[in-house]
Amino acid sequence: MECTPGIKTKQEKIYITKRKIKAFFNSICFYICRIFPIDNNLVSVCTFEGRGGFGCNPKYIIQELHKNNPNCKIVWFVNDRNKAFPDYIKKVPNTLISRAYWLSKSKVWIDNYRKPYGTKKRKGQYYINTWHANMGFKTIGLLRGEAFSYMAYLVSKNDSDMIDDLVVDSDYCEIMFRKGLVYNGHFLKVGQPRCDILHGDRLYYINKFRKEHNLPHDSKVVMFAPTFREGAKKGKRFVFSELWTIDFERLLNNLEIRFGGKWYLCVRVHPQLASTFKEYKNEKLQDRIIDESQADDMYEILAGMDAFITDYSSAAFDASEADIPVFIYADDIEKYMNDRGSLLWELSDDTEKTVSNNPDIEPDINAVLPFLIAINNHSLEANILNFDMAKYFDMLYRFRTSEKLVCNTKASKLVADVILEKMHI
Repeated sequence: MECTPGIKTKQEKIYITKRKIKAFFNSICFYICRIFPIDNNLVSVCTFEGRGGFGCNPKYIIQELHKNNPNCKIVWFVNDRNKAFPDYIKKVPNTLISRAYWLSKSKVWIDNYRKPYGTKKRKGQYYINTWHANMGFKTIGLLRGEAFSYMAYLVSKNDSDMIDDLVVDSDYCEIMFRKGLVYNGHFLKVGQPRCDILHGDRLYYINKFRKEHNLPHDSKVVMFAPTFREGAKKGKRFVFSELWTIDFERLLNNLEIRFGGKWYLCVRVHPQLASTFKEYKNEKLQDRIIDESQADDMYEILAGMDAFITDYSSAAFDASEADIPVFIYADDIEKYMNDRGSLLWELSDDTEKTVSNNPDIEPDINAVLPFLIAINNHSLEANILNFDMAKYFDMLYRFRTSEKLVCNTKASKLVADVILEKMHI
């Protein structure tokens, strides 16, 4: 049974009332735009509330749609009109009037986040949400407990009630999304379209990355991608960061000792924190660090990596689909858990402990995290130097089996086929 968050303060109540009034007037724009007929050949796309560009799951679905039907008309909502897109995609501003006009006309909506509060879908339209993370560490929505506000609940429910299909990659995600995203609709368990390119032969992307950055063709690269962190003050959202304690020089040296070759570091922090990373100075590593924080799509980059390291980013599970070593460096587990409300895995400072899924969220699934956990540079060094590839592959197999994880190269096509069927093309 759904447990709805409560309103805690008078200030919150006033804020919610203002948001409801704004949403009401926003919805009027959508009702007015119903004078325009639905175009069965038109698809509207948005990623990360307009902050994203041509990336994440929608990118790979759209590529497949265009390949199957070049006449399909596609508009993409962006906050920054300078973002690059293929010629067959029309960039449109992510403003209220623009959204009301284009969404009201479109047969299909594709999004990896939430539609703004007050958005209204028409009868006969099809909305597919791919979300921006499937398997992961962080709890979402109602699973966050008191950390999930009533306003966030209203936004989530408004969006979830409009969704026709939600793309997932496992049984666990079906369970998690029902509880977390306030969602009771249908799932497409086909895998993640953005992970299609992580399977099989990745030589093209490996060579492409090295050529673009003038690296030796036989060089090795590890991606460091700390999780996106977001908070709120007085109802306004903000992105925040703390200085990373990871020793990059020590990291690269240990990777070279264990795996051989010359190693480089590819950094992928949230774009709004890119300037923070630019402040990092290390003369010994200035020619060995590549900053890809501003790239719209990290998955073509990820396909060219040899290892991956993060704290709590769900991209760890994506990277593992490429069968590359994944290491977790989490030096603030207790603090992060308290800020988040809880985690999907029973992480702790005991790095020798087997990490299982959180039984409070899904008691019927018994899964073991396939990644080694480090809480400081010393334990990270030990995890790298003692890394056992055969044991790692065995853990990945057991994990994928227990979670009934869908791993293939067909997710983009399967989703595109469903969309084309809905469009009657």
